[in-house]
Amino acid sequence: MKRREFLRRGAYGAAGAALAGSAGFGAAAGLAAPEAAWRGFGASGFAARMAALPKLDKKVEASDTVTLGKTGIRTSRLAMGTGTNGIGHHSRQTDQLGVAGLSALLQNGYDNGLRFFDLADAYGSHPHAADALKHVPRDKVTVMTKSWSRDPAEMKADLDRFRKELGTDYLDVVLMHCLTDADWTQRYRGVMDVLSEAKEKGVIRAHGCSCHSIEALRAAAKSPWVDVDLVRMNPIGSHMDADPETVAAVIREMRAAGKGIIGMKILGQGDMRNRQDDALKYALSMGLLDAFTIGAENKAEQMDLIARIGRAA
Repeated sequence: MKRREFLRRGAYGAAGAALAGSAGFGAAAGLAAPEAAWRGFGASGFAARMAALPKLDKKVEASDTVTLGKTGIRTSRLAMGTGTNGIGHHSRQTDQLGVAGLSALLQNGYDNGLRFFDLADAYGSHPHAADALKHVPRDKVTVMTKSWSRDPAEMKADLDRFRKELGTDYLDVVLMHCLTDADWTQRYRGVMDVLSEAKEKGVIRAHGCSCHSIEALRAAAKSPWVDVDLVRMNPIGSHMDADPETVAAVIREMRAAGKGIIGMKILGQGDMRNRQDDALKYALSMGLLDAFTIGAENKAEQMDLIARIGRAA
């Protein structure tokens, strides 16, 4: 095994707890934790938090067209996550559904108005999305993917490899995956420069990050380089960077700066599987997220999720 791959696999393992279930309905067992077992930063404030939510002033749909901040990228409110328990080039979607099955799920979402593919190198979902892209218009789909690379040369190679794997000339959104360092905007300046150059050349349309610590999130909020941020948000603080109020304050700073905000961990990594309507109502009523990603594992889950969002008002 090459040293670079060995180190990267080590990074995957170290971050596994942070990423497991990153975009899906639940944990590997498929069971939701009972409310008494919730361990989020803000679990004890759940009832008060839900009671204080503003009422949605209009009906919303998963297929609503939204714009990601000031990027000009227009896509669906709901992104199709492909990374439940996503780590080491595998996820529940890629392993259980295979290329044909996950491609069919993405196409089913497209047929029902979903235009947002949420991918990552860590999930191993590029071949599956590539197959789906053979059956839908490329310019009608937003392709977002993520790279673990912390070295400029590796990021440049990833951009070439990702486009080849996906069979596309350009990527809509590329994120630096799973940032945790408070000083990441200085430490990884070279990687950021690679992505900036790719944006100037039309190789990507927007760049940004997914954050897995409150320090990294605050740094993202203050960085003019960040076009799009993937942020963990749910009403019990499960698998979040801090309690919901603290995170919401940082998101408001991001929105004021015109950044595109995409929510993840909407169902608290499965902790709210039995309270999906509450979790969705929270995501929609806060008025902080341009879009959010949830990873269905079959068509029945996908259609149920679409229907629940439509009933949220």
